[in-house]
Amino acid sequence: MPEVRFWQGNEALAHGALAAGCRFFAGYPITPSSEIAEIMALELPRLNGRFLQMEDEIAGIAAIIGASIAGMKSLTATSGPGFSLKQENLGLAYMAEIPIVVVDVMRGGPSTGLPTKVSQQDVMQARWGTHGDHATICYSPSSVQECFDIAIRAFNMAECFRQPVLILSDEVLGHMREKIVLPEAGSYPIMNRKRPVDVPEKFVPYRPDPQDDLPCMASFGDGYTWHVTGLTHNDWGFPTNNPEEIEKKMLRLVRKVSRFRDDVVEYAVEDVEDADVIVVSYGSVARSSLRAVREARSRGLKVGYFRPITLWPFPDKEIERLARKAKAILVPELNCGQMVLEVERAVHGKAKVIPQNLVNGELFQPDDILSAIEEVA
Repeated sequence: MPEVRFWQGNEALAHGALAAGCRFFAGYPITPSSEIAEIMALELPRLNGRFLQMEDEIAGIAAIIGASIAGMKSLTATSGPGFSLKQENLGLAYMAEIPIVVVDVMRGGPSTGLPTKVSQQDVMQARWGTHGDHATICYSPSSVQECFDIAIRAFNMAECFRQPVLILSDEVLGHMREKIVLPEAGSYPIMNRKRPVDVPEKFVPYRPDPQDDLPCMASFGDGYTWHVTGLTHNDWGFPTNNPEEIEKKMLRLVRKVSRFRDDVVEYAVEDVEDADVIVVSYGSVARSSLRAVREARSRGLKVGYFRPITLWPFPDKEIERLARKAKAILVPELNCGQMVLEVERAVHGKAKVIPQNLVNGELFQPDDILSAIEEVA
């Protein structure tokens, strides 16, 4: 029978990672993500896994890149300041195509900011924090159950697309407790990276399969030789200045995800078919938004709810379709206006886009969003 627990979001993320097959964690304690590291430190030794507390956040992501190259599913967790420190090595993982999962339990910034308060100020850092072009896969859970489920999905996507996958949680979600139903082992899909089928002498480490643009990945120590570098490289993994090789590599880094965009993008909706106003929100704010939308509906207002589950790739086509019928889109978020710019880009002027921002370290109350809905409607 499925087991029922009463967990924090951080607990659910950690146990979801373990359920996905994560057997290596490296990181550095930072509020409000530290419970993830604490649980991994307790549980990994029981599963013949490895936990390392590193000297800083830079070393944390470097260690999980190395563990992944050695064949282990690997995780690190942090918050805003640590996420900033991880960006350079995150870029290395994108370029070298190393599957890892990075959790950012968001707090306020810039700099040390608000260690114990909630925010959603890392949205654009998740997309563009590291320099250069690359495809980003980033999830934003809004319940404790979803923290568990998305942790599994994030590892599956990292293994499938051979790249980093990000999870943007936040302080409220990380520390709130809810009922969670744990699925039975074997009842959910687990994906693993493609392994080489050639003998070691014929192995070309970055030669992509034309079916999915993805090369097979050998583990260090299992008899295959390959070169790992952050420099733009050819199919053999060695740096190149050949314009054709450079363009081929860069376009493939983006295309390997974009061509499967519709399979990756996830979102949730409620009452959008006849809505004049649609509330678009994510993470913990989506909980307040849903309550406000339901209350507005009970008052006779035609209001709908749209929640991106994947922040990246952004569900722009889906929002654009809704904007053809709605007259306004309200975007409440805990920043000075980050995701609202993506909504505006998606809508193409078909509906009025209205930001609603809060940056005082507190969460929107449903009445705050309801008042904004009534003003728009």
